[in-house]
Amino acid sequence: MDHFYFIRHGETIWNVENKICGATDIELTERGHEQAIETGKKILEMGIKADVILTSPLVRASETARHISEITGIPMKIEPRLKEQNFGIWESTPRDGLDFHEAKKDMACRFGTGESMLQLAQRIYNLIDEVREKDEIVIMVAHNGITRMVESYFKEMSNEEFSSCGIKNCEIKRYDFT
Repeated sequence: MDHFYFIRHGETIWNVENKICGATDIELTERGHEQAIETGKKILEMGIKADVILTSPLVRASETARHISEITGIPMKIEPRLKEQNFGIWESTPRDGLDFHEAKKDMACRFGTGESMLQLAQRIYNLIDEVREKDEIVIMVAHNGITRMVESYFKEMSNEEFSSCGIKNCEIKRYDFT
């Protein structure tokens, strides 16, 4: 298809507390559930048509996708490659910490026990390539770290732009391949 949609999961307690979630499986807050429900309604209001919702297996994304699926009637499917990056030693630390911001610029670093930006790029770029070849419109529900990789697939970015890139909880973003 010529485009797809990307949605970041609803709010979690670690989002509220300004902590890095990463691969840690954190539940949605009540507000996060409400955001997901509102996003499903917004998709209907906007007239967005899709064949499938691909979601990260982490509960904050899969619950967001479940709400959207229930409201829109679009079937959902777990896509393991959409799991958030494992930020290793940085998980549960402040999201806006200067050291973490700088560490995200080191593309080969695995953050001690985590996953490098290069490893993440491989799985996300491969997924996007597959979505591009399919004859269906996809909504991806995933995470802020995945957002950075999706953005970098579509546009040239400096290390600073990459490290600072992100979207709000339950923000809907359309990506066009043309």
